[in-house]
Amino acid sequence: MAAATAAALVFCAAASARAADVTPLPRSFCSAVVSGGTKPQVLIVSDLPVRGFAYRKDTLQMQAAIRFVLARHRFKAGRFAVGYQACDDANPRAAQGDLTQCAANAKAYAQDASVVGVVGTWSSSCAAVEIPILGQASGGPVGMVSSTNTNVGLTHADAGTAPGEPGRYYPAGRRNYVRVISADDAQARADALLAKRVGARRVFVLDDGTRYGLSVASAFRSAARRLALRVAGSSAWDPEQSSFGGVARRVRAAHADAVFLGGSACPTCSALVRQLRGVVGPRGALIAPDGFTPVDALAKAVGAPAEGMYVSVPGDSLSDLSPLGRTIARTFGGAGSRLGSGGPAYAAQAVDVLLDSIARSDGTRGSITSDLFTTHVRGGILGTFGFDRNGDTTLNPVLIYRVHGRAGRFDRVIDAPAP
Repeated sequence: MAAATAAALVFCAAASARAADVTPLPRSFCSAVVSGGTKPQVLIVSDLPVRGFAYRKDTLQMQAAIRFVLARHRFKAGRFAVGYQACDDANPRAAQGDLTQCAANAKAYAQDASVVGVVGTWSSSCAAVEIPILGQASGGPVGMVSSTNTNVGLTHADAGTAPGEPGRYYPAGRRNYVRVISADDAQARADALLAKRVGARRVFVLDDGTRYGLSVASAFRSAARRLALRVAGSSAWDPEQSSFGGVARRVRAAHADAVFLGGSACPTCSALVRQLRGVVGPRGALIAPDGFTPVDALAKAVGAPAEGMYVSVPGDSLSDLSPLGRTIARTFGGAGSRLGSGGPAYAAQAVDVLLDSIARSDGTRGSITSDLFTTHVRGGILGTFGFDRNGDTTLNPVLIYRVHGRAGRFDRVIDAPAP
């Protein structure tokens, strides 16, 4: 007993010494430190847009879910007491976080030795700014766990990635980023499996020439071939064009009974969908990725020709989450039978992964970041998964919506096949 008491006193003394070194980030862009009444030894932050952000309600729900998970852990990660600050990367004039603010935030995290991990960011473009700054922090790279970034180039290369991606985000040659949400190419692989399951025999693949469009179109084609689903042809549309007769003629000439629209909705894309429906007929499959969300807006804009169209969104249904995941989703905003991309349950899983890595580490930035890549979650908030060497999750469920009655209706969940 005496030896145990002495050991406890030594640990408490060490914890107090470490706590004295914890420096809260400025209140100009971060909340006060939340630590459940304990003296934190390390800090973790969330980096999400709030002020003036169009989806402020969503990011506040994500912050609340993060605090909930920390409270369940009693603000502890193994032997380390953890403090949390919710930081804001928004600019009222920026849609998804101001990139200048993203850079400033990342520099502040890197310079504050107390900060050992980041949950964020909301947008992939903000993550692209922050990852290399955090990766070159003194004391080792600061790890980032994202619940919403889907841009392929953050972790691996494909047909749509920019020159130098992903290497340019890791100038020190060491990875410091993982995500619990599926990348865009995983979503496209699920769309190919959907086409197979709904009976398509000849699929025509379109892209809009953007990096996103090229990524999803390329991944769809590759997956379709592995599934023995014939790709009848490929072409592109220009988001600036207003007439799509040429595209429709190519689809008709290929005798396609399904079309994958690899890209994002554009001002005249309603006309594109209408002309494609005229070619494949009411029984033909029109399939699009999350660039065509919100589905309700698409359905209303296109009208009757959109009936039966499928649109995918990375994420899982409420029923497929763990009991804790369902509680978090219902409590913090994931109402209904589906969640979609990101959301409170995904933010909760992201911070849970970070806490697990801190608990298995020696408390240093470098050790925590290394442990992120060896994470194996069993029966977690989202399910059972790990990360590949690139930092991509091995769990890739994709929600499928189908247009019915001029609204998007939840249709099914498809687990994306391996690349």
